[in-house]
Amino acid sequence: MARIIFDIETAGFDFESLEGPVQEYLLKWAETEDKKNEVRESLSFYPLTAEIVSIGMLNPDTGKGAVFFQNNGVPLLPFEEEGIRYEAGDEAGVLHKFWDTIKSYSQFITFNGRAFDCPFIMVRSAVHKIKPVRDLLPSRYGDVHIDLLDQLTFYGAARRKFSLDMWCRSFGIKSPKESGITGYDVKDLYKSGRGLDIAKYCSGDLRATAELFFVWENYVKFTNHK
Repeated sequence: MARIIFDIETAGFDFESLEGPVQEYLLKWAETEDKKNEVRESLSFYPLTAEIVSIGMLNPDTGKGAVFFQNNGVPLLPFEEEGIRYEAGDEAGVLHKFWDTIKSYSQFITFNGRAFDCPFIMVRSAVHKIKPVRDLLPSRYGDVHIDLLDQLTFYGAARRKFSLDMWCRSFGIKSPKESGITGYDVKDLYKSGRGLDIAKYCSGDLRATAELFFVWENYVKFTNHK
């Protein structure tokens, strides 16, 4: 079975760049200045107020992959490093490359992809009038999309949903957060023209997810041996 891991990084639009009615709607229930700042800082979480600045894809069985990313219009030729090919383009180009790649795989693996990555990709693709070529959200109980957050919380039976960083640290996996970058830094990095740094952070997420996937597959997933 050909399988691929994918992960995205997003950056919220500047609040002031949003239309007046949109700003009013977003702040409608923010009664204090702290709440208003919280709204402004959370724009990266939603596909209507943010864009995808990086999509990483990794074959866990070969260790080969690619990261497609925005680089603020700065020319950057594709290059390969440690098995990962880096290619820059605008958001529409990044999405086209994602769909063109994923159509060749029969199984995909994410961490919290059902709640975040997949809906984000679907909506941002629609914004650019790009049609999906695969159903990213098939039955959560099947084996086409393995969302490790689903699997490691036993479909919500576990009380708390821990972050990828927490799971990595618990299993002795190098956390991508050790690079000094977190998802909260992506917007500022993007505005500073550091698209490649975001792409390399994304590749760290991919490798960590791959290691976590093998832990789940070998030691958590139940297989009935007869």
